[in-house]
Amino acid sequence: MKNRILSLLLSTALALPAAAAPPPQLQNHTGGTQLLVDKRAFPILGGELGNSSASHLEYMESVWPKLKAMHLNTLLVPVYWELLEAEEGNFDFSLIEALLDRARRENLRLVLLWFGSWKNSMSTYAPSWVKRDTARFPRALDEKGIPQEILTPFSENNLNADRRAFAALMRFLKRADGKYKTVIMVQVENEIGMLPSPRDHHPLADAAFASQVPEPLLDYLREHKAQLEPELRAAWRRNGFRNSGSWAQLFGGDTTGEEIFTAWYFARYTNAVAAAGKAEYPLPMFVNAALNRPGASPGEYPSGGPLPHLMDIWKAAAPNIDLMAPDFYNPHFQYWNDRYTRQGDPLLIPEIRFDTDAGTKALYAFGHYNTLGFSPFSIETGSTKAMENLARSYDLLAQLGGHITAGSIKEGVWLTRENPQMAFTLGDYHFTAKHEFTLGWSPGSEAETWPEAGALIVQTGLEDFMVAGTGVVLTFAADGKRAGIDTLEEGEFQDGKWTPGRRLNGDQSHQGRHLRIPGGEWQIQKLRLYRY
Repeated sequence: MKNRILSLLLSTALALPAAAAPPPQLQNHTGGTQLLVDKRAFPILGGELGNSSASHLEYMESVWPKLKAMHLNTLLVPVYWELLEAEEGNFDFSLIEALLDRARRENLRLVLLWFGSWKNSMSTYAPSWVKRDTARFPRALDEKGIPQEILTPFSENNLNADRRAFAALMRFLKRADGKYKTVIMVQVENEIGMLPSPRDHHPLADAAFASQVPEPLLDYLREHKAQLEPELRAAWRRNGFRNSGSWAQLFGGDTTGEEIFTAWYFARYTNAVAAAGKAEYPLPMFVNAALNRPGASPGEYPSGGPLPHLMDIWKAAAPNIDLMAPDFYNPHFQYWNDRYTRQGDPLLIPEIRFDTDAGTKALYAFGHYNTLGFSPFSIETGSTKAMENLARSYDLLAQLGGHITAGSIKEGVWLTRENPQMAFTLGDYHFTAKHEFTLGWSPGSEAETWPEAGALIVQTGLEDFMVAGTGVVLTFAADGKRAGIDTLEEGEFQDGKWTPGRRLNGDQSHQGRHLRIPGGEWQIQKLRLYRY
């Protein structure tokens, strides 16, 4: 164990940027996957703009100072097909060029969100020349044959128009940004899915649904049979694990089978768009999902999107998509993160409701899940308290730097009134983390609303740890012996160097009984334990 810890600690050393560094890329690393920018691990401390903000440069003037105040290193920015190609074949990159230039001056990286064929299922960002010509660019139909504001994924014309535009975007990025690497990732489409029916009923879709399940999907199912997501495996098992047949014969003619069918064709379309873009400039590419609500049926939520129960379909259909990511607008934060990482896939949180607990969720996501990045939505319009908490959390994460990437040994905690305690082990020591309101002497413990509490704990040596967070109390144990605090000090990193503050050896550590970061304060404390 000790040799492994020392090896992992040494592996956190980061390579210096090279003059001819490759484009940003994802790399598997001991402990997980990390994003490399100029050959260095780059954790995304992000924020996503509101949908329309990036369409107007004057509006953005009031936004840039807010981003700096919150310590963002990355901004997630929509790219609008309707503005990029207002006239067919005539591409205007002036808006993107201006955003690139300003982001560089603000020392920010960008993640571009391609609002192409679909944004939140709908095709509202398609250019007018696509929207108005429904004969050439057909729409999806619901089960009653009513056309929807959704381009059908079964049309080659729809696909060809989208991928030509996306390829043009990526070709421009390589020319305008390949040297600077301002853009580090690209999201392809946005919250894809079919509404209000589980599947499209366009004649092309009906013919495809009645046809044989494609052999590449069958090959994937056979190869990964034991590891398939439980919902997919159950649907296939109910139909006898057939090795050939139509979609209904393999997965059922109900909404389950229809959604699996929908996922395959949305994923194939998206994969073709991504492939066209990567052929021009191979940046990491991902898709995001609108999470399904408990008890909701396909079509009541966007059917066929890159959801956990459909991840295997997307993996089989879309090899050019590097990862699938959840968008969070529900309270089940741990559940969905667990689902997205169940098969060992990296986690990215590109969109989450900008509440006051976003800062503590970021600490937990980086510590527990090795997330590639974290990004509250509509970053420019959050409440004052939400912005303050995120700024203080991002400041701690930025100070920790390379300690929060995949090669480090760490854990995260996120504590609420409903889940006020967590336990974990790092090296030879067992930790218990509690919300400070669980302690009888904490004022306000009877309050209905508890303040935000969370932390990221990094092991930096056999007995040494860095703890960054707010509102938490940590106690310690060791196998066979008691664990105590040898030394404990608060401080901060300045230009990568630890600058100590107070030595916490009295009431602040309850005479050596625990480490405490009070609620409302955001601190880093340096801890050395010993056994006796």
